[in-house]
Amino acid sequence: MSDLTAEYELDYFHENGFTRSECVSCGAHFWSRDEGRETCGEPPCETYDFIGDPGFDEQYTLEEMREAFLAFFEEHGHERIEPYPVAANRWRDDVLLTQASIYDFQPLVTSGKTPPPANPLTISQPCIRMQDIDNVGKTGRHTMAFEMMAHHAFNAKEEVGDRYAYSGEVYWKSETVAYCDQLFESLGADLSELVYIEDPWVGGGNAGPAIEVIYKGAELATLVFMKYEQDPEGEYELKDGNTYSEMDTYIVDTGYGLERWTWMSQGTPTVYEAVYPEAIDFLKENAGIELDADEADLVNRAATLAGAMDIDEAEDMETARGDIAAELGVERAELEALMEPLETIYAVADHCRTMAYMFGDGIVPSNVGTGYLARMVLRRTKRLVDTVGVDAPLDELVDMQAERLGYENRDTIRDIVRTEVEKYRETLERGGRQVERLAEEYAGTGEPIPLSEVIELYDSHGIQPDMVEEIAAEAGAEVEIPDDFYSLVAARHGGEEAFDDEEADDAAERIADLPDTDKLFYEDGDRTQFEAVVLDVIEREDGYDVVLDQTMFYPEGGGQPADTGTLSTEDATVEVTDVQERDGVVLHRTDEKPGKGEFVRGQIDATRRRRLMAHHTATHVVGHAAREVLGEHVRQAGAQKGVESSRLDVAHYDRVTREQVKRIERVANDIVRDNVSVKNEWVHRNDAQAKHGFDLFQGGIPPGEEIRLVHVAEDVQACAGTHVNRTGDIGLIKVLATERVQDGVERIQFAAGDAAVEATQHTEDALYDAAATLDVDPMELPATAERFFTEWKERGKRIDELKEQLAEARAAGADDGEEVDLGDATAVVRRLDGDMDELRKTANALVAEGSVAVLGSGLDGATFVVAVPDGVDLNAGEVVGELAREVGGGGGGPPDFAQGGGPDASKLDDALAKTPDLLREKVDA
Repeated sequence: MSDLTAEYELDYFHENGFTRSECVSCGAHFWSRDEGRETCGEPPCETYDFIGDPGFDEQYTLEEMREAFLAFFEEHGHERIEPYPVAANRWRDDVLLTQASIYDFQPLVTSGKTPPPANPLTISQPCIRMQDIDNVGKTGRHTMAFEMMAHHAFNAKEEVGDRYAYSGEVYWKSETVAYCDQLFESLGADLSELVYIEDPWVGGGNAGPAIEVIYKGAELATLVFMKYEQDPEGEYELKDGNTYSEMDTYIVDTGYGLERWTWMSQGTPTVYEAVYPEAIDFLKENAGIELDADEADLVNRAATLAGAMDIDEAEDMETARGDIAAELGVERAELEALMEPLETIYAVADHCRTMAYMFGDGIVPSNVGTGYLARMVLRRTKRLVDTVGVDAPLDELVDMQAERLGYENRDTIRDIVRTEVEKYRETLERGGRQVERLAEEYAGTGEPIPLSEVIELYDSHGIQPDMVEEIAAEAGAEVEIPDDFYSLVAARHGGEEAFDDEEADDAAERIADLPDTDKLFYEDGDRTQFEAVVLDVIEREDGYDVVLDQTMFYPEGGGQPADTGTLSTEDATVEVTDVQERDGVVLHRTDEKPGKGEFVRGQIDATRRRRLMAHHTATHVVGHAAREVLGEHVRQAGAQKGVESSRLDVAHYDRVTREQVKRIERVANDIVRDNVSVKNEWVHRNDAQAKHGFDLFQGGIPPGEEIRLVHVAEDVQACAGTHVNRTGDIGLIKVLATERVQDGVERIQFAAGDAAVEATQHTEDALYDAAATLDVDPMELPATAERFFTEWKERGKRIDELKEQLAEARAAGADDGEEVDLGDATAVVRRLDGDMDELRKTANALVAEGSVAVLGSGLDGATFVVAVPDGVDLNAGEVVGELAREVGGGGGGPPDFAQGGGPDASKLDDALAKTPDLLREKVDA
């Protein structure tokens, strides 16, 4: 690993009396004003020294501390900006959740492609780190939901000129540490106790020297100096094993934990009492957790040592707890019994805040992406609530946090939680039986249930690991659950990184040398003819990619299919079958090869273009209508525009009802009838985001500093598609169907304009055909269908009754079959050429009389049913298996009832003739 020691030799350290030392406990290098300090100050090297002895002059609430931080940096020349959502995939496609304030500016700002909203800036950004989930409640300091207060400065080397969206140096390392020192001093901290630990940072393809800031045993800030990018040929090898090279941009990336600063100011036993005081009090009282004076004293003493309970550092949780108990002079079991209910309460409060952030910012529970992570948190919280004995609805607990955070969609948040809790209850009923079967399979084998099976049970059925442990123990099976179970599950579902880059195209270099294609369709979407010059022709396996200097052909993108049409020269016409865009260059796929440098006339399929324009604009309208009807949490999860119909997938936690479909249609067609103008404009990304938020990016995240906004009534989206000029040009919008494409995602299929009329006529044709078949008026069809269905059900019931009576009569008439004496019972062997239902009913009737039933049918191949009464030592599955083999097939089942058969009905009678001997043989065995 490359030595970055020189990166920490800051002028500020040398000018302000700092000494560089090595921790005698962990070996980390650190800087402090205390020349005699031997340890780095961070647990487990030291304990929390501020519990009961706050580290600042005054106590602050969460809100007061946030304001103190932001105001400090505003006074020092930073512009305050509003926080982003916790769902980072709203503005970037490589991660799911916001885990740090720098996520707000990756990758476009950090790469220098776009300028930051301010430079320098300060922010307090809500974050969620799923990898911390197993530490929450135990260490006293970890929260899965937290606010990262930060200040950022974006610098670029002078020598690169204007290649980046910002240039020059705002400030760098020494100034950053100076700001940190001054902030501590402004709050009354003892600067002699401040420790700055050297700890290089890597993440998301970037890296740089970094400093952890420790005060009185707590890490309160991290100062990252992002200056490297991952590079296979790079000269710096860092702690992740990858090599890095210097970037032209270099960025101050700081993170100050709001919750820990608040905790430091109050000196409470854990961060949770400082951050969630009302929730902790409510949960304790509700769960009946009361501590006497001695117990409270023990909890406070244990809290100073809780840093050792970090699953990332400790050997295991039992050992860590035992070490703390030994230091306190109590038994581990005593300390555990006292701490575990409190730790559960702490986790519940934190998880409820996490859900409030998630659902408040529009995440909908599902089986993928952010939806899966939200569902995981909810189900774990529900299990914790039940375990500790909190008797309060989960939606109320989440609402307490949503109210504190100021969300206006609290009714929707509560509805989401209630719906998810009910789904979880149903899932547990199904999944519990699977756990029992799995436990029985591994009981007595000496092998524990594999961790992969436990994770799959959680993934598929939401079965919590402690529930698996309980059921396994009852069955005599073992299971080993790691302390970081939930972190493993979160990582499996992209708790951090998300997607890989596309493969590089073989012709990428050739395309890179071509100028961007001038896109004429943005100037006039109704125009279908144009003239252009062929700049290049790239040969492909299935045709040619023709590059023009300008084009009216729309390339596939944003769910809108490509235009088709023709390109004509003086001598020939070629068909354009597909159009794609690559790095600003539009590629027209053709069946023949026009000459490079030739002048061509382009003709677009006008009917196809008009229908696609209508459907694309209708997609915006339907999406807006869905949010109006279903709620503001509704966001696009996918879309595909077509010529005959289109579909819009939306994130929603429940099924879309028929009444909601009709309301969506009414809202959508009201917008069409209003005939408002469809406007588009090119706007600076930062201005667009500041004005409209991240709902702009419903259809994907466009690159570039300037983005195209399309306004359709009140709906505003970043969109590169083609649209009609006025909503009236769409014509009728008709919702054709809705379906659940995955849990948490509803698909709305619709048609617009001529396609809507055709779809409606198609539905009417089916209605009229059905009415003609039943010889009724179309308006009478529902009542007639209901009457026919009722009569059909009644006939079915009557047929079942008659079959039961026939079975009883056949059972009584044993003279048409052979009776076999089996000692304790009599078997009836009979051929009965009926369907399987008749065989089962007759067999049940014979068993009810105390007889073994062996029935065979030649109605469809050869079929057997064997039924055995209680108390008869005969295995029905074995008998059926042997009989079925006689007719070339197979079968089986439990000892009391089995069925099977084979294709050779000619051997049915021979098989039945052998049955008496087979039954006696089985009984004697």
